[in-house]
Amino acid sequence: MRHVCVLLPNKQHLDCSVRMRARGQEVMNAVLRLLDVSDLQVFGLALLRDNEYLFLDLEQKLSKYFAKIWNRESLKVPFILFLRVKFYLESGLLIFSSKVRQLYYWELRQKVLHSHSCDQEALFFQLAASALQAEVGDLEPEEGIEKEGGEDKQERMQYFLTEDYFPPWLINQRGRSFLLQHSPVLHGELRGVPRSRAILQFLKEASGLQDGPLTFYRMKQGKKELRSSILLGVALTGVHIYQEVEGKQCALFVYTWSDIDRFTFQGSRFEITAVGSLGLSQLVYYTHSAFHSKHILRHLSDSHHFYISTKDAASYIQQLEDMQTCQLHKEAYICDITCLRQRLRCHNITASVSDCSDMEETDTAWIKDEAEDEDQSPSSVEEPEEVFVDDPAEVSWLAELLHGVSVGGPLEFPSSSWAAVTMEMKQVLCQRAGEGVSVD
Repeated sequence: MRHVCVLLPNKQHLDCSVRMRARGQEVMNAVLRLLDVSDLQVFGLALLRDNEYLFLDLEQKLSKYFAKIWNRESLKVPFILFLRVKFYLESGLLIFSSKVRQLYYWELRQKVLHSHSCDQEALFFQLAASALQAEVGDLEPEEGIEKEGGEDKQERMQYFLTEDYFPPWLINQRGRSFLLQHSPVLHGELRGVPRSRAILQFLKEASGLQDGPLTFYRMKQGKKELRSSILLGVALTGVHIYQEVEGKQCALFVYTWSDIDRFTFQGSRFEITAVGSLGLSQLVYYTHSAFHSKHILRHLSDSHHFYISTKDAASYIQQLEDMQTCQLHKEAYICDITCLRQRLRCHNITASVSDCSDMEETDTAWIKDEAEDEDQSPSSVEEPEEVFVDDPAEVSWLAELLHGVSVGGPLEFPSSSWAAVTMEMKQVLCQRAGEGVSVD
């Protein structure tokens, strides 16, 4: 037996023991049992290799990832794996389990703290307010605080650490006192919003962060370059490519899945070929090794399949959110707090989509989707055999959707969970239509 420690996004860990000849799926099954959930949906198991997270192929033996040290009988140190988000979503309502949604929330919380989206400063205040409501709950009414003395009032308002809710560059730019003074204003306006709904609001807002819902992989522009200045970000809708210049991330290209003809790799050489109508048809970068290239390619392919399989359900949820939410420009409070309060009171900020956070998880019957979609992953590319040295997925929850959208390949889908959420969406839409709300 081998001892494996799985680190969770909420900084907790799970300890499990697996057979020496175990595959990644055996660890995933142990994680499911320990968390008491039936499916982790958007999560995958990853290992840290060259300061980069690579998602495991769950069908591969763990000895392929940990090499010779896996076979050492005297080794008592646990093998470290990470439970990380593999696929990002635009709405947390697509995550059925409240436990899984909590884990998803905590990973995005860390993403926000490491974000470099300097031109979205107002969004960070919204995210901080939603996070405070989710974690602290209702802020004490302002009337009670106003009666206190100056020092007592100031101490009462400093109920959080700015480092826990804002990225370092924003703290340096605005100063802690500025953040401590203005953040409670937005937090106070969320009074009465349940914590579960505040989490959903945070997830929705975080999906709009430019570099938030992305998994980054470092690459080099040239094979002989010492520094990996290129960042390839895998997103829900495609890939984003950045370049680090003097410590800052500069956006170079944004490709949707429809913009990309194929991904290929030969050893550490990684190529992105765009469709012919785009000006720049091919990009060539270099990864750390063929091992990295293979796993990055697999993640890209899985992400594309995931996007195709979830886009219909996501569009239903978007309709509900469009009907019941108002787009508020919360950054106005920085200039005029009184005006902001008036605007917020005019809108019911507690209105949101039907609360699915308490939706019960159901045992799903697994069926195989035999319909095939066009395979866009470059499976026929020859690659050199990877030599595993040093120590350092398919997490399929894709469901059969309403209109027969399917994914190529022998994937299996939990249909009952999707049937539950789509029926709920239809009922709400029909109810809204009966109330006189136009529904396409």
